[in-house]
Amino acid sequence: MEVILTDSNFEEEVKKSTIPVMVDFYADWCGPCKMMAPLVAQLSEEYSGRCKIAKCNVTDYPGPASEYKIMSIPAFLFFKEGKVVDSVVGAVSKNELAGKIEQVLA
Repeated sequence: MEVILTDSNFEEEVKKSTIPVMVDFYADWCGPCKMMAPLVAQLSEEYSGRCKIAKCNVTDYPGPASEYKIMSIPAFLFFKEGKVVDSVVGAVSKNELAGKIEQVLA
């Protein structure tokens, strides 16, 4: 299950996480974001315990999006030890996201 990020829990859930984290920056009004949601949910189950899959609604919680200069959504940032190590912008295949997760886990 995806972790829902807010301005107040972002640091604890992402920056201080002991396992890698993929953050999906999205908005409810974004068509491509809606298209990616089922894939993100599948990845959260497949990588449960190995990589945290988190979602941050940029409309409701603009703080993290501003901090990481998110200009287009959906945007996926991959964190390891609290630092961004990779990113993907736009609607992409599940395999592309899984490949990025695998690289972060390696």
